[in-house]
Amino acid sequence: MDMLEKVERLREKANVSYEEAKAALEEAGGDLLDAIVILERQGKVNGPRQEKYSTEYEQQANYIRVKDKVEEQEKESEGLGRSIGRAVRRFWAFIRSTSFLIRRKGETIFTMPTLVFILLLFFFWQILLPAMIISLFFEVRYSFSGDDGAVKANTILEKAGDFANDVRNEFRRPEQTGNGPENAQASEEFKES
Repeated sequence: MDMLEKVERLREKANVSYEEAKAALEEAGGDLLDAIVILERQGKVNGPRQEKYSTEYEQQANYIRVKDKVEEQEKESEGLGRSIGRAVRRFWAFIRSTSFLIRRKGETIFTMPTLVFILLLFFFWQILLPAMIISLFFEVRYSFSGDDGAVKANTILEKAGDFANDVRNEFRRPEQTGNGPENAQASEEFKES
């Protein structure tokens, strides 16, 4: 390798000018490695970077704790599909662990597994729903028993029964006040005709 090729190669490797590369090569007696060492001593070439490796995560800037990463991924994957799946599992657990009760004046008339009730409601909803609503006006109450998750459903069913009871009481009030002066006058008019 002639002197020009060595200067060119040193210039590329050390990122120095032609003049600096030629001077370093002449001082090193034409040896490329010695020329690089000379340039390093002069501060014209950065030496190799020294890196430190450790197995301790506190000393590593790019370390991510596995537990934190797993929690982050779970939050990211908490999409619609996962939410629906969780809701279906809770609903299935509720159906398996509860019974549907039909009561009138505090006395249980009929009990059935919730799964049976859901199937009846699904196939015969056109008959069952109106019958259930009408029966609320005759002091029939519905509830679920067995699971702690039934509290919310029972609260809704209790409110429906209370609403039906209030409506029924509103219709009874005019009958109970039938002895008032308006009704007395109406009954007098009826007798005269």
